[in-house]
Amino acid sequence: MNKTILIVEDEPDLLAGLDYNLREEGYETRCAELGEQALKLANEAPYPDLILLDLMLPDMSGKEVCRILKASAATADIPIMMVTARGEELDRVIGFELGADDYVTKPFSIRELVLRVQAILRRSGAQNRDPSTPNKVVEFGILRVDLDAYEVRVEEQLVPLTALEFRLLVTFLERKGRAQSRGTLLEDVWGVHSDSNTRTVDTHVKRLRQKLGEAADYVETLHGVGYRFRDRPPSV
Repeated sequence: MNKTILIVEDEPDLLAGLDYNLREEGYETRCAELGEQALKLANEAPYPDLILLDLMLPDMSGKEVCRILKASAATADIPIMMVTARGEELDRVIGFELGADDYVTKPFSIRELVLRVQAILRRSGAQNRDPSTPNKVVEFGILRVDLDAYEVRVEEQLVPLTALEFRLLVTFLERKGRAQSRGTLLEDVWGVHSDSNTRTVDTHVKRLRQKLGEAADYVETLHGVGYRFRDRPPSV
């Protein structure tokens, strides 16, 4: 079954161009020019696999649309790529704080956007893979991370992570036992260089810990520094 992408964009020409190119790549699409319409389409089954969300909409802010979607259990795990003419770093940081998975600034290459869409869908586990290919799996105590299938399990229970949460967890795993400042994580995971007083990292670490459940204490808080993933699992 083809993946479905909800395109939220109030510029008719750009909306038509995105719709055409994504359909050419084999995706199903839904289109909305207003925030209220986007919220309605996002909650229709089958739920979209990805949402392209313009921030400057006529009836309501795209940030408000993102906030509402991430606050709802039905739509919270749908990846969101923000598409906007506003490229200021603070806007990007706010977008990530609201739960967006990527941020593209206009004007952009349609080909680049399609590639980034594919990357997000792969990271969220929405793309099919060849089952005959062995997966790269990392095990740490009760945590099991399948890097190829983008799948995380705690005590054999599947843990649904967003693409950003998965990337954050993998970054921690790759740097076990090493202190990571919020600025380092913001740059390496989100690709944002910012001196702003932002709680982006704290917000996502909190969400990640909540989802990891019994494995939450694998991520340690270093007060005044940032975070560190344990170098070895706690003794059972």
